[in-house]
Amino acid sequence: MKSCMNIQKVLIIMVLSIWLYSQADASLDAAYWSDDHIVLRSIPIPLAERPGNVYLEKEIVYVNVPAETPKDAKSWRVLDDKGRIVRSGVFAEESNALPSQIRLEQLPVGWYRVEFLDQQRSCLHWTTAAVLQKLAAPVPQDSPVCVDSATAWFAKDRPDDQARLASLAALASVNWIRDRLTWRELEPMPGQFTKTATTYDTSAAIQANYGLKVLQVFHSTPDWAWDTELDGEHPSGRFARDLRDVYRFCKAMSGRYKGRVLAWEPWNEANVSTFGGHTVDEMCSFQKAAYLGFKAGDPDVTVCWNVYTTAPTPQHTQGLLDNEAWSYFDTYNIHTYDWAHDYERLWVPARQAACGKPIWVTEADRGLKFVGPEPWCELSREDEIRKARYIAQSYASSLYAGSIRHFHFILGNYHEGYNGVQFGLLRKDMTPRPAYVALAAVGRLLAGGKCLGRWAVPDSDDAYVIAFRARPDGLQRDVLVAWAEKKVDWPGRAKTKVPFSLPESWQIEAVFDYIGRKLDEMPAELGGEALFIVLPAGQTDKVKLTSLNRSERREDNVCPIVLQVQMPRSASMKIEPLPWSQGFEYQIDSDKPYHLRMFAYNFSSELVKGTIRVTNKPSGWTLDKETWNISIESMQRELFETTITIPADQDGMLQLTGDFGPAGKPVLAFRLHSRKN
Repeated sequence: MKSCMNIQKVLIIMVLSIWLYSQADASLDAAYWSDDHIVLRSIPIPLAERPGNVYLEKEIVYVNVPAETPKDAKSWRVLDDKGRIVRSGVFAEESNALPSQIRLEQLPVGWYRVEFLDQQRSCLHWTTAAVLQKLAAPVPQDSPVCVDSATAWFAKDRPDDQARLASLAALASVNWIRDRLTWRELEPMPGQFTKTATTYDTSAAIQANYGLKVLQVFHSTPDWAWDTELDGEHPSGRFARDLRDVYRFCKAMSGRYKGRVLAWEPWNEANVSTFGGHTVDEMCSFQKAAYLGFKAGDPDVTVCWNVYTTAPTPQHTQGLLDNEAWSYFDTYNIHTYDWAHDYERLWVPARQAACGKPIWVTEADRGLKFVGPEPWCELSREDEIRKARYIAQSYASSLYAGSIRHFHFILGNYHEGYNGVQFGLLRKDMTPRPAYVALAAVGRLLAGGKCLGRWAVPDSDDAYVIAFRARPDGLQRDVLVAWAEKKVDWPGRAKTKVPFSLPESWQIEAVFDYIGRKLDEMPAELGGEALFIVLPAGQTDKVKLTSLNRSERREDNVCPIVLQVQMPRSASMKIEPLPWSQGFEYQIDSDKPYHLRMFAYNFSSELVKGTIRVTNKPSGWTLDKETWNISIESMQRELFETTITIPADQDGMLQLTGDFGPAGKPVLAFRLHSRKN
């Protein structure tokens, strides 16, 4: 009976939440901001064991004493993020062993470093803890605050740790969580899918059970799908050349995880060398096959673009448009590791490539070098605070620059040895870094946030005030995220101060600092630590806000026929159209005939017949064949070929368009550069 009553309570909360969402933000573009996935969600509470020493306000805080703590520790003390001592104590002298826990009583919202000291009060070892504000309402279904976790990999085959990571994400008021999947482990042989439960199955189920919406991504190809002739000996990081393999896998995965994985990214950062160094046309053809497969397995699943990274370029955007790929993604996904103050400027090509569809930023950070030894790879005490200050700046700037979902990279302890950078919000034992508490502040105070625009602070280019319509603590409010910072690297940050005040007519309901502590009054200056200023809903309607326009929404026209050119990896050349960008295009010898092999795939359930023609080419290019009549059985592909010759210094784009009657008009476009002999 008690179980039934609990289920009824959750259902009532869910129905009320959905009604509240439908009533909110009537002045905004409802179709653009709505969420296609409604999940059962309640107010998160910590697990009984309190993983990571993470508690809610008004709870008695107990901190686990790490097993590595030297036995000669005599006392302990607790420091907050400002280095102030807030608690202290001594260990019983008559004991031969340290206790497993120490009791800190109640602590206010914040992040805490717990140090274990010797007789001279020098720090022998340390751990961390956090106290978060308990939510007053479930996380809104359309909240923009998300996090990358890679739970299935970080806690591979360890469901208990998967649950701990999911719980910590939910406590941080996260909406979507990003995971990782390995293709070969689920399809070890062509068409033979693993039937037993895997780490990916437990991870997806556990995260969904915590009310998290799961975004899944894969970025490797099983050895049976390699084309070593075109891609070399070990091309696991390259797309499968036969797009039927891609379609089949995506269809199987979206069906297998229906209701648990609600969105998919078919590949990760395909435009850079690390993940295959693919050309734009390869990304487009792959995306089309993946989209059709995912939708065949689950028509309601969200299919994302196969994530572009580095600085967005007009060349990539133009390639996507030339291939008419906008019909084959529901969200346009990018990654960023640039400074937040550059998002608005750098993302112009990304906003154009999105074609009016939502932009998701599914990895974002700005790396900091670790100083501690592996495997902990700790940040310095100064840098862990710098990272925490940056969290609110990054989320707010991203939402202003055009995204509607922003995922910080990454929840768990993760470092890259080749560059010495630590990214994790949590430490190796899941205890929190300050940035985790900063994420929880953003998640709570920008819950359901929609960016309204930026308010200009008079006489200051260093101040940022970005306005949101959000639902902090379940109530619709205007929330300002405000800070001051020069465009400088880590050592120079948090040194800028700007006088600050709001219009006298505005009613300030509450002010919170960068980790969610409520302040007694509004500070007279802005600095590197962001403020969250809560105002009555509609308050910012009274002032002029600068906002960015979305690109024009293009009409979707999905075609089950996919065209593909197959050229060897050796024919690709790296390009860098903008600083800190990367892409690939094809290069062939000038004035020499080059044999092009192309394929037309039929992912419909019926035989199709049609014609493919060259519809665009630079003058001076010659092809021995420009029209092909093709018949393709269901789930088959047909080869069509030509020989092309391009003169020196005649780089350009070749475009082909098919006409398959009711089945549609597929498009393929790719660039060729002439290599001088």
